[in-house]
Amino acid sequence: MNIDSHTDDEIRDILNMKKVAVIGMSKYNEKAAHFVPKYLLQNGYDVTPVNPTAEEILDKKCYTEVTEIPYDVDIVDIFRPSEDIPSVINGVLKKKPKVMWLQEGIHNPDAEQLARDSGIDVIFNRCMLAEHQRLM
Repeated sequence: MNIDSHTDDEIRDILNMKKVAVIGMSKYNEKAAHFVPKYLLQNGYDVTPVNPTAEEILDKKCYTEVTEIPYDVDIVDIFRPSEDIPSVINGVLKKKPKVMWLQEGIHNPDAEQLARDSGIDVIFNRCMLAEHQRLM
């Protein structure tokens, strides 16, 4: 699987955005969908969990849908399988973040194009933690 065509400078600019909603954030410590957002929190990011099975994760109120978040977010970081991206893309489009970030191993060209057509920058098959450690 390829990665998007963003340069390191473009990724750095995106990583300087601090308001991140995490779709599929996990309450289980051992999962990347938990320790990646935890790392982001520890590194100055304002992380908002989106998970319909939890009320709170890492002492942060958890939302069922990204559209329920009552404030703007810069990045929607998605921890869902590639085939599940179509089930969350409409919420992302309504939320209108600057960036939709699909974590490592996640790529859905059709959903990504919908986001781009709505003016949302798209990162795919990259880990925010790994990119932050590599570039920041």
